[in-house]
Amino acid sequence: SPEKTPFRHMRKLGNYVCGAWMEGEVDGQVLTDASTGQPLAMATTAGIDMGAAVRHARSKGNPALRRMTFHERGRMLRALALYLSERKERYYDVSMHTGATRADGWIDIEGGFGNLFSYASLRRRLPDEPFCTDGDAHPLGRNRTFAAQHLLIPREGVAIHINAFNFPVWGLLEKFA
Repeated sequence: SPEKTPFRHMRKLGNYVCGAWMEGEVDGQVLTDASTGQPLAMATTAGIDMGAAVRHARSKGNPALRRMTFHERGRMLRALALYLSERKERYYDVSMHTGATRADGWIDIEGGFGNLFSYASLRRRLPDEPFCTDGDAHPLGRNRTFAAQHLLIPREGVAIHINAFNFPVWGLLEKFA
């Protein structure tokens, strides 16, 4: 018979990959309460096709973000900040399991939400376009029949974010923004 573990019925956290949830089906690392040592859940990356995740990011996510204007991105960040703010007590509950006090959690959680709001407000200083001009046009040629203009455009590719442990909410939300 298979060896039984005390964690057999523990909640297994899923992963959102390639536009869909992958339910945690494989045993992973046991996540415990930092204060009590009580097991809380299991997490794993087993079964994730990282190559497929990168291809999805390059073919779906990145092109979709690059098509968005600065105003659309800002409104999306603001909507996320409002959504999370309305549910902030859930994050305080989770934060307590890390050994953080309410004050520690406040800096991380509400600081992270504030960061989203701050980045979202930058849309007011940017054009409602998916690009931004940088400086004045530069006339080229003697007769000024053509010119050059620097543009700031979103990067192509995939961003890999590695989060710090000291501010898990703030750090992740700042990278999202």
